[in-house]
Amino acid sequence: MIPAAFEYYRPKDMAGVLSILEEHGDDARVMAGGHSLIPMMKLRMADVPHLIDLQDVGGMSDIEISSDSIRIGALVTQAEIIDHADLAKVAPILREAALQIADPQVRYMGTVGGNVANGDPGNDMPGLMQCLDAVFTVVGADGERDIPARDFYEAAYMTAREDEEVLTAVTIPLPNGGYAYEKQKRKIGDYATAAAAVQIVKDGETCSSVAIAMTNLSDTPIYSEAAGAALIGTAVDAVALDAAVAAMLGDIDPSEDNRGPVAFKNHVAGVILRRAIERAWSRA
Repeated sequence: MIPAAFEYYRPKDMAGVLSILEEHGDDARVMAGGHSLIPMMKLRMADVPHLIDLQDVGGMSDIEISSDSIRIGALVTQAEIIDHADLAKVAPILREAALQIADPQVRYMGTVGGNVANGDPGNDMPGLMQCLDAVFTVVGADGERDIPARDFYEAAYMTAREDEEVLTAVTIPLPNGGYAYEKQKRKIGDYATAAAAVQIVKDGETCSSVAIAMTNLSDTPIYSEAAGAALIGTAVDAVALDAAVAAMLGDIDPSEDNRGPVAFKNHVAGVILRRAIERAWSRA
């Protein structure tokens, strides 16, 4: 389909972006790569009279790695995540997840900021960022503020970012231990039927810490603290795996759609989480 008529803006700096947002309020939306917003506009699921393209705004296209954290600009693409050798060394789960997003054409344009900012429960990066305890930096007329990824998502397409704020960066503490991102989907390019992100730390032969997040199994990504708690202090054996899966199933709330009925989604979620935990444990 063809989207409704809109005004297109391509400001050169953040001040210009914020000025347009302030002027037009709810009628204005920002766009990074466009792979989330443009399809919704074409399907007339989003009415955007004023579209602001961020591509010419500087300062949001870098990946910075320090001794204790990673800062990823909002305009960094999934392809850049995949190709960044130093990032793959310190946080390989990012590359593993990015390789499972859509297809190469989308990954060359789709951005990290766009993936996490619009609140689509089917996107891969939101749950991953919850697993990694990331913090999102947003900027508005009153300046910058940081919002933890685990507090950012409120409902489908509803987040803690105000309408006149722009997400500019994602900051992640340097992860350690084993990792895995597992995803089941119907075909290449599709959203997940279920996906699981796991980071796990081993102390001797027992699990000392773990973070688990699930994707596309509720109207927001789900950080399952209970599933992680079921593994801590265990040898991640069959009993612990069963307990973690049961805890996760108590946290999610899938709905029936063209990816299957609720019972099927619950089954797939359990299988995917079990695989992710086992693979992360083998890497710890």
